[in-house]
Amino acid sequence: MDQPAGGLRLPRRASPKPLVAIGRRVSIALSVVLLNWLIVLAERGGYQDAADGVVSRIDALYYTTVTLTTTGYGDITPVTDSARLVNALLVTPMRLIFVLVLVGTTIQVLTERSREQFNVARWRSQVDEHVVVCGYGTKGRSAVRALRQSGTATDHIVVIENDLQAIEEANNAGLATVHGTSTSESALREADLSKASAVVVAVNRDDTAVLTTLTVRRLAPTVTIVAAVREAENAELLKQSGADSVITASAAAGRLLGLATGSPATVALVEDMIAFGSGLDLVERDIEPDEIGLSPRSLATQVLAVVRGGLPHPFDEPEVSRLQDGDRIIHISTPRDRAE
Repeated sequence: MDQPAGGLRLPRRASPKPLVAIGRRVSIALSVVLLNWLIVLAERGGYQDAADGVVSRIDALYYTTVTLTTTGYGDITPVTDSARLVNALLVTPMRLIFVLVLVGTTIQVLTERSREQFNVARWRSQVDEHVVVCGYGTKGRSAVRALRQSGTATDHIVVIENDLQAIEEANNAGLATVHGTSTSESALREADLSKASAVVVAVNRDDTAVLTTLTVRRLAPTVTIVAAVREAENAELLKQSGADSVITASAAAGRLLGLATGSPATVALVEDMIAFGSGLDLVERDIEPDEIGLSPRSLATQVLAVVRGGLPHPFDEPEVSRLQDGDRIIHISTPRDRAE
C-alpha cells in the first residue's frame, strides 16, 4: 500500500541550526537574569524580606528568578519609592523580555508554519507548466541538472521522493519537494500534476516506473511523460503504459562502453552533445516561416532529423526532403550559434 504523501515543501532560506538558536535564547535569558539580579543588588536596601527583613545576595537572586518567571510569592517586596520605581521602569520590561524569550520558540514555530503555508499557497497560484521529477537518485539529479541547463527555472521543478535524505538534498538545491512515492495519487496531486507540462520518471525500479507512468497517465492524459528503464525488455511496456519517450539506461551505457573501446573520441563527442551548454549541443526547435519549403540540407545549421507528426525522420529521407509548416528540426548547435 502506498504511503500517504507529505505536503508540498518549498526550499527554505538558510536559518541557524536548532542548537545554535537554543543557545542564543538561553544566553539572552541568562543575561536578563544577571542584569536584573545586579539591579536588585544595587537597590536591595529598598527591599524587605518577610522572613528576617534583610535581603542578602541569595535573596536578591531568588527574588529575581521568581519575579522574571512571574511566580511572585510576595515574601520579598520593594518598600521604598526608588525600589518600586526601578521595578516599574526596568524590572517589568525585563520580565516581559524574559517571558518572550521563553515562549519565543513556540511563536517562531507558529510563525514559520503560517509563513510556509502562505508561500505554498502563493506558489500554487503562480506555478504553471512546471516539470515533475519522480525520483531524486542519480538519474533524477542528472535530469534536474539538464532541465536547469536548458532554461527551466528552478521554481518550476518539483521532486517527488520517498527518501528523506534525498528530499533534504533537493530542498537544499532550491527545489520544491513532495515526500511520498511516485505511484501515489496524493503525492502527484500535491505536486500539482494537473498543471504540469511534463513528468520525468527517474525511479530506481522498472516496475515502479511502469506503475508511476500508469498513474500519471490516468491523472493527466495530456502531460508529456519521459521515463527511464533499466532493462530494454521493459521499454515497450513503459510505452504501452503511456510514456511518450523511454530511455533505456543499461542499453545506452552498454553501447557507449562498447563504442569507447575502439572509438573513445566518438564517445567524448556524444557526451559533449548530451551535456547542454558546453561545446556542441543537440537542439530541437520549430522551423521558421521562411524555412518552409526548403530542404533540410540547405539550412545554415547542421540538421540531423526532421520531426513530423511526432516522429523523427533522418534529414536525408525523401519524405522530409522539403520542410512543411508544423515540422520541427533536430540540429547541432555550436558555441558560435549560441553567441549569435
